[in-house]
Amino acid sequence: MESQRNILLIALLLVSFLIWQQWQTDKAPQPETAQSTQTSAGEETFVPEADQVSGEIPTGEVPAAASRRLVTIGSDSLRLTVDTQGGDIVRAELLEHDRTLDSDDKFVLLSNTSGFVHVAQSGLIGRDGPDGRAEGRPVYQVEQSDYQLAEGQDSLTVPMTFTNEQGVVFTKTFTLKRNEHVVEVGYRIDNQSANPVQVQLYGQLKQSETDPDAKGGSMLMASAYRGPAYSSSETRYSKYDFKEVREANLNRTTEGGWVSMLQHYFVSAWIAPQDQQNQLYTRFLANQGQAIIGFKAPPVTVEPGSEQHVSAKLWLGPKLQDEMAEVAPNLDLTVDYGWLWFIAQPLFKLLQFLQSFAVNWGLAIILTTFVVRGIMYPLTKAQYTSMAKMRMLQPKLLALRERYGDDRQKMSQGMMELYKKEKVNPLGGCLPILVQMPIFIALYWVLMESVELRHAPFFLWIDDLSVRDPYFVLPILMGASMFVIQKMSPTTVTDPMQQKVMQFMPIIFTFFFLWFPAGLTLYWLVSNVVTIVQQWFIFRQLEKKGLHGKAAS
Repeated sequence: MESQRNILLIALLLVSFLIWQQWQTDKAPQPETAQSTQTSAGEETFVPEADQVSGEIPTGEVPAAASRRLVTIGSDSLRLTVDTQGGDIVRAELLEHDRTLDSDDKFVLLSNTSGFVHVAQSGLIGRDGPDGRAEGRPVYQVEQSDYQLAEGQDSLTVPMTFTNEQGVVFTKTFTLKRNEHVVEVGYRIDNQSANPVQVQLYGQLKQSETDPDAKGGSMLMASAYRGPAYSSSETRYSKYDFKEVREANLNRTTEGGWVSMLQHYFVSAWIAPQDQQNQLYTRFLANQGQAIIGFKAPPVTVEPGSEQHVSAKLWLGPKLQDEMAEVAPNLDLTVDYGWLWFIAQPLFKLLQFLQSFAVNWGLAIILTTFVVRGIMYPLTKAQYTSMAKMRMLQPKLLALRERYGDDRQKMSQGMMELYKKEKVNPLGGCLPILVQMPIFIALYWVLMESVELRHAPFFLWIDDLSVRDPYFVLPILMGASMFVIQKMSPTTVTDPMQQKVMQFMPIIFTFFFLWFPAGLTLYWLVSNVVTIVQQWFIFRQLEKKGLHGKAAS
């Protein structure tokens, strides 16, 4: 099949994929906007229902305490704001990531405002848990209001203490380490009472279903997933979107596991104790339009005169696959490459490897293109050889058309007999296209999901490869390269409508690519340039064999 039909096939596959992707995004009913009544940090929380653990668990409003305050804890990577009532993290800034390109403001992952809530909560419930008291969650005492990782210091631990009426001392600690996005949240239970104490650790993420600042996909570009996800011993990675949380509560027991809230490039995730049987759960707060996903660890008993320590880890940061894989099994799968992950993951590894030498991510994309097209060269050569053979048959095909006229059945039979006689496969030129499309789609998700490309510059005006070219130079060059490919491959299409469609293909593709990430457009442009060079070289080889010259004549 000659190149013009291949281009039409690419367009059909590409547009079909993008329309399907957008349909996947839009098919779910949009949530109703809920006005949150929460105006100050941590006024309301949720803990598991009373029938799920021992002891009576309140689920209503938590009374405010006059002595509560907000505490800032900072490292080189994170700046956290912790509410001393309950010890929840109500704000998290990622110091290595700007909110927008060249902005002085840092990216805010967790926040608690009247318009949007995304907080990380944790506590001790159970029969004697301080977070299960009828009078409300505990207000921890802390010595300072600001803690910062000092120069030369590798870790920072901030303790907060609460003593209940029976004399049990609960110390909640937050530990941050240099160059890490993991927060270790621990509890030391010092039982100075006369009776055994039973508590149960939980951690959960609460987020508003509607984000007024969220940006959806534009034109045919799909938007990234935002919402809950989890991992268990039975399911390595599974999304559990807001609609599912509204309809049914997740209730799964697993060894280890984690729960998370995903968004474009970033993730917050509680990693449950990995050597214990934990319960993963969700709940929807309909009156506030908020979804909760969390875990509960097994109950522990602390005997009188003894103490015990329980802890969990909280990831707050970008989707860095290598680092997340070390923190918890399958946490790196939150970098969601979709159903072509088995192609996308090696592509990202290749891109990452080449970037370690090239330094510039744009150059790494160019080198990746060379590698991919080099591997596909045997298929490309077979494609153009098939094209040349097909062109050689054009006089005989035209003779068949004149012979059979509008009799499509006899025309098809005659063509099949001719192909069989001449030993030509009419689909021989399609295989490289069918191979390249999954690679293109996989690379699309690599560039969409890989935070390494966020705000990554190329050169001159291309200062962010993850968004469209602001001046549309790359899409225009890409369209021009398609036009050159068309001219180098003279069409043998005789149908006037098909001829018009072929003539407009570079323009149509240019329009599509106006909205694509600059990195993806760069890949397609370089791929086209490589195609032009390979096509010229292969046709020169065919001319030496006399095949291409005969076809052209």
